[in-house]
Amino acid sequence: MTKAPLFTPVLIAGCAILLLNFALRASFGMFQIPIGEEFGWPRAEFSLAIAIQNLAWGIGQPLFGAVAERFGDRKAIIGGAVLYALGLVLSAYAMTPLEMQLYEVLVGFGIAGTGFGVVLAVVGRASSPENRSLALGIATAAGSAGQVIGAPLAEILMQSFPWQTVFLIFAGIIMATLLALPFLRSPEMATKQELEESLGTVLKRAFTDPSYIMIFLGFFSCGYQLAFITAHFPAFVTEMCGPIDPNGPLAAMGIETTSALGAVAIAVIGLANIVGTITAGMLGKKYTKKYLLAGVYTARTIIAALFILLPMTPTTVLLFSLSMGALWLATVPLTSGLVAHIYGLRYMGTLYGFVFLSHQIGGFLGVWLGGKMYDLTGGYTLVWWIGVGVGAFSALVHLPIREKPWAPQAA
Repeated sequence: MTKAPLFTPVLIAGCAILLLNFALRASFGMFQIPIGEEFGWPRAEFSLAIAIQNLAWGIGQPLFGAVAERFGDRKAIIGGAVLYALGLVLSAYAMTPLEMQLYEVLVGFGIAGTGFGVVLAVVGRASSPENRSLALGIATAAGSAGQVIGAPLAEILMQSFPWQTVFLIFAGIIMATLLALPFLRSPEMATKQELEESLGTVLKRAFTDPSYIMIFLGFFSCGYQLAFITAHFPAFVTEMCGPIDPNGPLAAMGIETTSALGAVAIAVIGLANIVGTITAGMLGKKYTKKYLLAGVYTARTIIAALFILLPMTPTTVLLFSLSMGALWLATVPLTSGLVAHIYGLRYMGTLYGFVFLSHQIGGFLGVWLGGKMYDLTGGYTLVWWIGVGVGAFSALVHLPIREKPWAPQAA
């Protein structure tokens, strides 16, 4: 019997789309200081724009999942790319905080249409059962690879262009994802019973299942931590980190300012996460996913607590980025794989999309509270400790999940 290939055209195309999507999304924290300084906006204003982007992304995820399952994956991705590009173009011409915040709704929906909810469902359906967990890990790692290049690319471009022009360049980049669409075809891998059940029936049963509720609640802290760090960590490092030794190894590599260190920190997180997500996908094939998720959240909690308790230096910034990066999106292949394992593949996009909404509600609060508390207190310490607390909650809430396939009922 021939072994099913791991690297299929669907997986490669999905990786390309996620790489470009997350390269742009991960760079928004780099615009925090330039936009605030140009317009004199309080930190909370642009933070709210990014927070709204995260919330719109979460709301859009189940919607685009349903569109993909009703009208086709590629139509959902086309719609997402157009909204993403339109939001970036309009954001480039925003003159007030309200304009920026409204346009980020479009960006958020665009991220949803070209992001994990739609693409991972396609990859999951196209993968054989023995390869599915690893394939989801590889696709998630592609998003991390985008994070490696996104923040440094924004930093480099802003040395030559105003931030408005960088937004326009990014709009062109996201439209390039459409070149991958001809390869994004996957079979409808679902049982007869799954095909007979309506989406409404499946959603009703899922939202009365305690395990689904716990998955939903557990993903909240992931969004809180990731969105807060993505949006605020570059500025946090720029303003709070100890000085870089002009004769040290970082300066020798061209990292001479804490601003550059902030960009590199985001890239290091993404680089470490390439290894972390692939490893999570491999482990998810062999071990119980709920226990792996509890372990990831426990480790994140410990790492975040240690970082805020110790003095911030260039060394602790890079160590934190490396260790947190190894856990950064490790939750995604495990959570999406858990949804697919328990509830099947037919409506995976929509079911994972609703779980991801919890992630993005957390993301909204992490980004918005970061900016609000910074303006009120002049720092990020309280918001950071809230992240530590919700991380510990997620570690505990995954333990009671019943990780067994959910037998669908014929209509």
